[in-house]
Amino acid sequence: MAKKVAVLVVNPVNGAGLFQYLEAFYENNVGYKTFAVSDSINVKTNSGISIQADDVVASLKGNEDAYDALVFACGDAIPKFSENAGEQYNQDMLAVMKNFDDKGKIMIGHCAAALLYDNLGIGKGKKVALHPFIKDVVKDCIGTDEKAIVDGNIYTAQTENAIPELIPQLLEVLK
Repeated sequence: MAKKVAVLVVNPVNGAGLFQYLEAFYENNVGYKTFAVSDSINVKTNSGISIQADDVVASLKGNEDAYDALVFACGDAIPKFSENAGEQYNQDMLAVMKNFDDKGKIMIGHCAAALLYDNLGIGKGKKVALHPFIKDVVKDCIGTDEKAIVDGNIYTAQTENAIPELIPQLLEVLK
């Protein structure tokens, strides 16, 4: 039976990245639910397109057992996170990420996902693909030049352009 995936949608989200994950899940009968990292289900893409998530991240907190994997759909995540780090929705997102990892669940992300994983102690000593601009910033994860990499429960792609290289490995474990 296919696994169920929780998808974190930051605001604004990189639509090109988000839609690649969602399309792959939909076309391969992998169940998923989107959670806005926001006070509202209404979010925008980096290019300004309005979309509606299924729910907000606060609803996922404490309900991690209903899902087998977590996707961090990057966008302008790091600049927006630094502007709004104290907001409850960002604190909920970090708690959810930590809870998923503590349970050994599949962690999926691209671009800056590895930086957040690193800051939370997720993937300590594991190889990650991450945006080239932040490769030297991670401390406990091992930043690589790989386009996509899987190390244990951590599935990462360098940027949204590398997600297609990660998708086959994701589908293998999620179907």
